[in-house]
Amino acid sequence: MGDVVRFGLTAFVTLLVVVDPFGVVPIFVSLTEGADAQRRAGILRRALAVAFGVSMFFLLAGRGALSYLGVTVHAFAISGGVLLFLTALPMLFGQRGGLQAPERGEPVQAGADISIFPLAIPLLSGPGAITTILLFTAQAGSDLLRLLVLALAIAAVFVVARFVLRQGERLVEKVGEGGVHIVTRVMGILLAALAVQFVLNGVASYSDSLAPR
Repeated sequence: MGDVVRFGLTAFVTLLVVVDPFGVVPIFVSLTEGADAQRRAGILRRALAVAFGVSMFFLLAGRGALSYLGVTVHAFAISGGVLLFLTALPMLFGQRGGLQAPERGEPVQAGADISIFPLAIPLLSGPGAITTILLFTAQAGSDLLRLLVLALAIAAVFVVARFVLRQGERLVEKVGEGGVHIVTRVMGILLAALAVQFVLNGVASYSDSLAPR
């Protein structure tokens, strides 16, 4: 049971760092500037619903996709760790990585639903988050308890994201964008360490699989 709890906590922390709701705050505040509280709440609610739906789709379909493509858990652990490390590098400089968001100067088309793009995809459920979910889905394998714990971890991350983004304007006013960048840097350091650990685990597991029985 302790291993399952550790698995769930690791999944929660890793996904929370990748989604980085604190880093989304300035973008969310900017995109919803001029909107009243009710409209802003509606945009956030739709964005979180879409992001959660996308995440659950990859949770349920991820293992089948990897199996169909013939990708082993070891290979995905290593490649996923490398991708997450690349995501962590821009965060160390107070930015959001290319796996998390479009370019800051990229315009949003007139009439586009910002709750879907760019908030839900790719800010809250971009390639980085999807890679993380697939990585932990591969680790869980056919263990239904671990998959359930992973689903709960994903839900918890979006609950935290909802709270942070609802308080977005207040957070920016209190700590400023500089404070948000500091939080992003700290999360980037943590994500870099977790990414390296995934690579080490993948290499170690692959080496063990090659050892004679």
